[in-house]
Amino acid sequence: MSIDLIERIAKLRAERGAIILAHNYQLPEVQDIADFTGDSLELSRKAAATDAKMIVFCGVNFMAETAKILSPDKVVLIPDPGAGCPMADMITADGLREFKAKHPGLPVVAYVNTTAEVKAESDICCTSSNAVRVVESIDSDAVLFVPDKSLAAYVASKVSKKVIPYSGFCPTHHRILAQDVINTKREHPNAVVVAHPECTLDVLKLADGIESTSGMLSYVRKSDAKEFIMCTERGLLHRLKLDNPDKTFYNPSPLNICPNMKKITLEKVLWSLEDMQHKIALSVEIMDKALHSLEGMIAI
Repeated sequence: MSIDLIERIAKLRAERGAIILAHNYQLPEVQDIADFTGDSLELSRKAAATDAKMIVFCGVNFMAETAKILSPDKVVLIPDPGAGCPMADMITADGLREFKAKHPGLPVVAYVNTTAEVKAESDICCTSSNAVRVVESIDSDAVLFVPDKSLAAYVASKVSKKVIPYSGFCPTHHRILAQDVINTKREHPNAVVVAHPECTLDVLKLADGIESTSGMLSYVRKSDAKEFIMCTERGLLHRLKLDNPDKTFYNPSPLNICPNMKKITLEKVLWSLEDMQHKIALSVEIMDKALHSLEGMIAI
């Protein structure tokens, strides 16, 4: 790793009054230079609480949009505008309107892994850690859940309401197969299996714990176990190893990598600060409507 590159980033960060946010799935070297690492909403809320003038969001597009919604007066940059989220891209505002038209009158719960326009068309947002609580809080016997069908299925197994899912999914988590977990468990029989609820139900049935990425960090930290099979994007293992040097972590699948998350590099972070690119721009109307959906969740 270039020390000069890191020093140049640090100098520009100070000159710009910027903070750098890195999602848990980012490259290790990007996580290491960030002011905050964590889940997308967690990062956006932390950034909003600072007096920074600028946010450099090392994540995917919808995450940077959420940061802009919660910090409308700050400049929000994403180092690579091509860092998209396949699951978020599986539903558009028009697609959601069509989905709502097929189920008139039902409230819409939108996973935070959605664009600002989809959030604006929804009634309330949720994260993977609070999805069950959010759905339970809604005064309706049935809800529409977008876009993740796997998270929707997990929520449906925990609540008495009818959860009607959209057909989206996370390709990275769906690449983790139940047989992968079984094989890894066979090799490491003492390992505890921890899975993200974006995984398929057959994987979740094999898990000892089902947690969001931040929940996984807490779960491992509190556990007396020494070995873990982590069913999520492998970028989280960097943070897990830093926080728990006495514990061992295993990947159940060689395919559990999000290529979009890995598009952001230290060079791109530097270029972003140098050129003030690429700025997140959202209309006031979209931000106001999306904020309403986010605030409904935060209130819970």
